[in-house]
Amino acid sequence: MLIKGRKIAGKGETVASHYAFGQLEDEIIIKHRLLTRTTTTRGEPPLKKLQKKFTTFASEIEKEADNYGDCERLAKAFLQELYTFEIPLLKSKTVIDANVREKENFNDLKGEINVQILQAQADIEDLKRQLEESKVERKHKEEGEVIRKLIALQPPRSETQKVLTELEKEIAALEAENTANSRTLDLRKKQFALLLHVVDELQNTIEEEQRSLIEEMRNVVDDHNKSGVEDATVGPEAMAVD
Repeated sequence: MLIKGRKIAGKGETVASHYAFGQLEDEIIIKHRLLTRTTTTRGEPPLKKLQKKFTTFASEIEKEADNYGDCERLAKAFLQELYTFEIPLLKSKTVIDANVREKENFNDLKGEINVQILQAQADIEDLKRQLEESKVERKHKEEGEVIRKLIALQPPRSETQKVLTELEKEIAALEAENTANSRTLDLRKKQFALLLHVVDELQNTIEEEQRSLIEEMRNVVDDHNKSGVEDATVGPEAMAVD
């Protein structure tokens, strides 16, 4: 016997269920009811009733009296009770066989489901791989589309080739001009070096001439000074002679 849980009004809480028997006692009671075919706690168990019918029939047979009618009646009653007891057994056997078949079917179905689960997992992994490949392929397509648009924005190849040709001509002309300018610069460097050398030589010559001129002037001044001294010495005598 068990007492179901009930809610306490106003609190919304459920009182825990309390059982009169534990799990082990429940299993013993259920097993006993299955063996004795007793479905309720009221009345006499069928197996006990069958035992009483058989005992009464056996006792009547053992009597040494002219009781064929009673024995036949008790035998019919026993067979009737036995038939009544056998019907639930047959039903139980049918249920057991059906449960066994159902269990076998369930095991087969479980095996098929497991196989399907493994196949589904493999399909999921394959789909994940395909999804990743599709993402990569889509990314490549998007990048290719961007590059294609950039290429479409560029001028035609003929115009580009024409521009490249003109640029090559300009580069060649600039290189030629650069070469000519380099040669002119080298020539100017040489001329400038020569000019510096000439100027240096001229400066040396001028300095040399200046030194010679200064030396001559000094000599002339010295000679003039010497001549003045001599004239001063000879002057009175000449005047005397005069």
